[in-house]
Amino acid sequence: MTRFGYTLMTEQSGPRELVRYAVAAEQAGFDFLVSSDHYSPWLESQGHAPHAWTMLGAVAQATERIPLMTYVCCPTMRYHPAIVAQQAATLQILAEGRFTLGLGSGESLNEHVIGAGWPGLDERQDRLAEAIGLIRDLLTGDTISRAGHWYRVDAAKIWDLPAQPIPIAVAVSGPESVRRFAPLADAMITTDPDPELVDSWQHIKFVDHGNGPSQVTGQVPISWDTDRNKAIHRAHDQFRWSTCGWDVNANLPTPAGFAAATQYVRPRDLAEQIPCGPDFDDVAESVRPYQDAGFTDIALVQIGDEQQDRFLAEAASPLLDTLRGT
Repeated sequence: MTRFGYTLMTEQSGPRELVRYAVAAEQAGFDFLVSSDHYSPWLESQGHAPHAWTMLGAVAQATERIPLMTYVCCPTMRYHPAIVAQQAATLQILAEGRFTLGLGSGESLNEHVIGAGWPGLDERQDRLAEAIGLIRDLLTGDTISRAGHWYRVDAAKIWDLPAQPIPIAVAVSGPESVRRFAPLADAMITTDPDPELVDSWQHIKFVDHGNGPSQVTGQVPISWDTDRNKAIHRAHDQFRWSTCGWDVNANLPTPAGFAAATQYVRPRDLAEQIPCGPDFDDVAESVRPYQDAGFTDIALVQIGDEQQDRFLAEAASPLLDTLRGT
């Protein structure tokens, strides 16, 4: 059965609000929580970018049972992989085994801020592969000294290790990244409901590495509101960046850049791509391609901070019933 999650979207909400939403999402019956990890919002109208790891530590203490995942953290520039390993270990202790470390090759929007430029895709993926190996080695508790191609560590050791292992999920975007990262990761994250990508990932995990079926996570934005026109306006105001495509999204460095790139996107363009309004069946239709492609986990993004409390109180539980066919 497909699991349905709730997205703690750091680009559109402040830290205290996100912790409150996490508690409400657990109470509403969501199966898991994912959190973005941004230094900047996509658009200025979203207006937020709190530190995801600090917030997730608070969420781990405020919630009781619900699994948590970064969706996703880039461990290659803004964070050194040794720091990501330490953060993940601490969070897994606080979450008592509920945490999955979701990793990706990042976006310029968040990583350019350290002033080191923004590399091309091949270098980003090389960095990610090396970072994953270093994170895994550090999570053994061994003392690691290494001069890799991209990262150097000197007598690095994680002193507080969780009793439970930390699963690593990796964001992939096509056949080449599937072939490269399936052997390195425990689970797959992708934005495209492509059954061939899922089948390829599962084949590598099962046939080449002798594992059972792997978790595959995707994300679907929605703009729930009892007033459909308001829902469409909100989606256009805060989520039109999503129409750019991943090649653009990975490379634009500022919210102003995304505003310029989407200046001709119309509200009706968003309404054609994102379920807007009160109809739960529209949401069910939007997640079906992911289910058909073999995704095990689908995280919903409710657009707009101003609508989160009402969505969680009024819509979340009956929507989940619809999605689960109950």
